[in-house]
Amino acid sequence: MVVRRHAWQTHTDAVEAVARGTREAERLSGIVTCAQSYVVEETDGTVGSICVYDAVSPEAVRHHSDAAELPVDEIVKVAGTIIVPPDPAASAA
Repeated sequence: MVVRRHAWQTHTDAVEAVARGTREAERLSGIVTCAQSYVVEETDGTVGSICVYDAVSPEAVRHHSDAAELPVDEIVKVAGTIIVPPDPAASAA
């Protein structure tokens, strides 16, 4: 997972950056795959992102980010996934 804090001024800038990242991930297929990207609004009004990648190494993620001109504040290894079951009360309504 890559954390990019205060990376862009607007949501549109972030969307354009994610598009660059997607194109670069396609070029690096088999080395880096983008699983999910979340655009986050920072408290100062700038925009950041949290992106989940499937990659062969942290270095591959950095290579991808450099090639796509994306900043990297932090790379965190995802240890697992927790699936929250739906609320049964909501289903009954």
